Amino acid sequence: MNAEITRAHGKFDITVGLRQPLICPSCKSIKVWKDGFWRSDYGSLQRWLCRDCGYRFSLNNKKMNRQTIGYQVCVADGAMENLETMKVPEKVGQREATETVEFKSKIVTFAFWMKKNGYAENTITRRVRILSMLVKRGANLFDPESVKATIAKQDSWNNKTKEISVEAYSCFLKMAGGSWDPPKFMKVEKTPFLPTLEEALSLILGCNRKLSTFLQLLYETGARSGEVWQLSWTDFNFEKGTVSISPEKGGKPRTLKISQKLIAMLKGLQSWNTEQKPFNGSLRHFARTFRRQRAKTAEKLKNPRLKKITFHTFRHLKATLLYHATKDLILVKETLGHRSIQSTMIYTQLINFEEDEYICKVARTLKEAAELIESGFEYVTDFENAKLFRKRKDGASRFTDGAAGI
Repeated sequence: MNAEITRAHGKFDITVGLRQPLICPSCKSIKVWKDGFWRSDYGSLQRWLCRDCGYRFSLNNKKMNRQTIGYQVCVADGAMENLETMKVPEKVGQREATETVEFKSKIVTFAFWMKKNGYAENTITRRVRILSMLVKRGANLFDPESVKATIAKQDSWNNKTKEISVEAYSCFLKMAGGSWDPPKFMKVEKTPFLPTLEEALSLILGCNRKLSTFLQLLYETGARSGEVWQLSWTDFNFEKGTVSISPEKGGKPRTLKISQKLIAMLKGLQSWNTEQKPFNGSLRHFARTFRRQRAKTAEKLKNPRLKKITFHTFRHLKATLLYHATKDLILVKETLGHRSIQSTMIYTQLINFEEDEYICKVARTLKEAAELIESGFEYVTDFENAKLFRKRKDGASRFTDGAAGI
């Protein structure tokens, strides 16, 4: 008698006898991931993490014992049979253990080769992770056609991720002395997501002390997350209110002003952090904490847009606010540490302020000019023996004045 087996959410459906998917007790979502183990009176308990609301929970191992669950299949006449001896079929095409070890050894050699040739640490980590993922998904690193087919099968990857995978394998072949005809993927240009100023500030306030300080630094300096992560306490000058940024990705070093609010947050962090750096450990694990707290804040405020904010979003927000406050593209370029003005041009198109209008005043004497400057007006030009000054209207100034460091 033929049995029909269906699948749902990547697992066998409940109708074929496997247990139901876990449901988050907080938000009732089925997007539940494993999150390590926790020792308790029941023994070692599996911890679970909800990817929607960030809630963590665990269940009794006795309730989760899979060996006590029988398997059933749908038979042709609609009746159900208990097939206690039935086993889930093994995956087809699994690699031999020796071959897998050989791939791992080659990837380690590749990582050391990149380090000797001066590749950035982030580049090495990313390319090693991509090659390991390709091997796990069935690619043979010694067969370019196999790698090409594996990359093409990744429907969940966008073209940018596939392009990075091609670059990683091309670098691997450069080390191994091989060659291939790399596939071409058309890069789709997208406008970066830009939250409102209120949304960014609400997310900063919704996180814990260490994470809030980190996000405030990103917000005020516009630095990359890796640049902020490698800062040490000696890079800060609390008396002058500055921070010295060491560049990543071939950028330029720069010294930027920070607010008194951020200085107070850093001093509070320094009072209990005895390390040489304000932020230690793995940035990747820290980003995982950020995503969990971001989900909780978005759920608390009922604003799903907060889930789209990343570390790099604060860099876009800083650059956009700075440009629309000053209209000085060179200042934005120097603040972000760009070497090419082309990299900065994108920030001129992110926001179109409808209220971007000015009040114009004329000064014919030195006293009038001084009064206008004290009132917040800026000098524009001379015209018919008079000096022209301008100031943004209240609608525009309220938005731009909220950007720290501007």
